[in-house]
Amino acid sequence: MIRLQYKVDLLYDITGADGADFVFNIHVAETACQTIESEQLVLNQPASPDIAVDARSGTRFLRVHAAAGPLQVSYAASVRLEHHLAEPDTLREVPPRELPVDVLPYVYPSRYCQSDRLLKLAFNQFGQLWPGYSRVLAVQHWVQQHVEFKSNTSNVNTSAVDTLIEQVGVCRDFTHLMIALCRALNIPARIATGTDYGADPALGPPDFHAYVEVYLGDRWYLFDPSGTGIPMGFLRLGTGRDAADVAFATMFGQVQPWAPRIMVQAVEQDGAQLPHHCREAISTSAPATPTGRDWTSLPSKATSPPPSYQLPD
Repeated sequence: MIRLQYKVDLLYDITGADGADFVFNIHVAETACQTIESEQLVLNQPASPDIAVDARSGTRFLRVHAAAGPLQVSYAASVRLEHHLAEPDTLREVPPRELPVDVLPYVYPSRYCQSDRLLKLAFNQFGQLWPGYSRVLAVQHWVQQHVEFKSNTSNVNTSAVDTLIEQVGVCRDFTHLMIALCRALNIPARIATGTDYGADPALGPPDFHAYVEVYLGDRWYLFDPSGTGIPMGFLRLGTGRDAADVAFATMFGQVQPWAPRIMVQAVEQDGAQLPHHCREAISTSAPATPTGRDWTSLPSKATSPPPSYQLPD
């Protein structure tokens, strides 16, 4: 069991006379493996925040209308993580005909993960490997070998194909490329966001972090293609197809954002241990529940970006 203390402070200058609307994804998600022991939200304006929860992923969204002037948003939480550990060699890939309906959308191409453009590359590099956890790990290692981590080298328009060409990026770029390659192999993959627990201080102050979850066996398993953090210390904020689904702030109006300030630390108490690298496959999701073949229930989502947003690095 892992216990984390998490805090984020956001600051915005709102210049429009009518104020601005915000949708934040900074709250800790509510899942079967992630328990919120305590939390606190503080706004410097007398706004009335609305909070909504995505029932499928546990992702929580905070919606706020703020008046002109500075907006300060502070959120803090104490979180308990219960990890599921599995022997990597026992985890098989699941053919599309056996995938739960809720998992199928994560096989398709998406805005930042154009898996349909990487089919030949994925087959040539990984098509002959044993289908299972080891093949996904080979994809992760290939991305790490071919992309250099460097801050301020990409923007909100950078996609997996762009990263493949430029061979440089930040954590979300590594994540998008790995997701696209996995999907090109018919392996469901999605993005998850949290914080970069365990990152080298030389990379800068603590930050939001994007990592990959791949569906193997009967649940989603964690992979960190940028290799900058310790997966056992990743708390979950958002879950989606790519970064367009998990922006930590979406702004509607005339707004000047400032860099977020983030703190996350592990606490050794009541049997909790410090996050560490391990040999086993790690999951923080519950087993998927078969949902039948009701194809008409598949959601239809727009892939266009919101007006403006901040993505995890």
